[in-house]
Amino acid sequence: MRIFSGIQPTGRKHLGNYIGAIVQYVAGQERGDAIYCVVDLHATTVPYEPERLRAGVYDTAAMLLAAGLDPRRCVFFRQSDVHEHSELEWLLMSVTGYGELSRMTQFKDKSAAQAGDQIIAGLFNYPVLMAADILLYRTEQVPVGEDQRQHIELARSIAQRFNSRFGETLVVPEGVFPTVGARIMDLQIPTKKMSTTGGTPQGTVYVNDEPDAIMKKFRSAVTDSGREIVHSDDKPGVSNLLEILAVVRQQPVQELEQEFAGAGYGDFKRAVGEAVVDYLTPLRERYAELRADTDTIEQIFSDGAERARAMAAPVLAEVRDAMGIGPARHKAAAAVRAGD
Repeated sequence: MRIFSGIQPTGRKHLGNYIGAIVQYVAGQERGDAIYCVVDLHATTVPYEPERLRAGVYDTAAMLLAAGLDPRRCVFFRQSDVHEHSELEWLLMSVTGYGELSRMTQFKDKSAAQAGDQIIAGLFNYPVLMAADILLYRTEQVPVGEDQRQHIELARSIAQRFNSRFGETLVVPEGVFPTVGARIMDLQIPTKKMSTTGGTPQGTVYVNDEPDAIMKKFRSAVTDSGREIVHSDDKPGVSNLLEILAVVRQQPVQELEQEFAGAGYGDFKRAVGEAVVDYLTPLRERYAELRADTDTIEQIFSDGAERARAMAAPVLAEVRDAMGIGPARHKAAAAVRAGD
């Protein structure tokens, strides 16, 4: 099984990022050939500061390594170190429609914060680069959060359209989404996804928050009317807390409902906060150690990029050949032999 996923290097990673994506990355190492990258090229599609981007790449790498990503058991690299990603993006633009890109929810949301000429073209083309990231490695499964479902569907459509036009060349991937905790919500606005940029400060639990800060955020978490601690559509606050606790304790929601039957909201929120503190403390401590050693992170990136290029180059060559870009592969091979 070939598994691929990429993660943005922008912003501090919060509990939703960790449960929705990073935990899946680590588990993927046990399920198949896992390939992961820090997608720094994607981070240039919105206004940014160069030094903060570089720091964010190291932050993200350290967080993934602290979570259990093992470069000996997966391929882990920085996206921009493998030029095949950006070349394949351009080639895939030939089978991608303007209309489908304009309908992407992420583009609508992020472009709304910009205006006119300030909307970066890369933001519009972002989903095609994401498709290239995935298709470049003949990926079969893509572990991502629920919010990336639309992007995965586009990558599938692009692969199918390419194969229909140019012949069977690309593998059509499947998205893998967490069944519990797929959408961790803001603790203050439990109808809105937890987010670094669009969430509330008190409703966003960061992976490297100190224990006191985590407990304070859970104590002030918004709950719902009534007293029952049950998972229900009309109780988004309590349901969100139950899902978080189910993930960190690795228990079914139904068991937790039974455990807290008759308990007050205050006791319940304190229990969830304490469980999250226990869950994140080892990760936070390991992250601090790894983040200080950028030389080691760079060496991991270098080794990973070399392995990634060896996998990506043959796929890109097949795509180019199928599209009639450059000399035909058999003619190129003959020319090399003649030169020998």
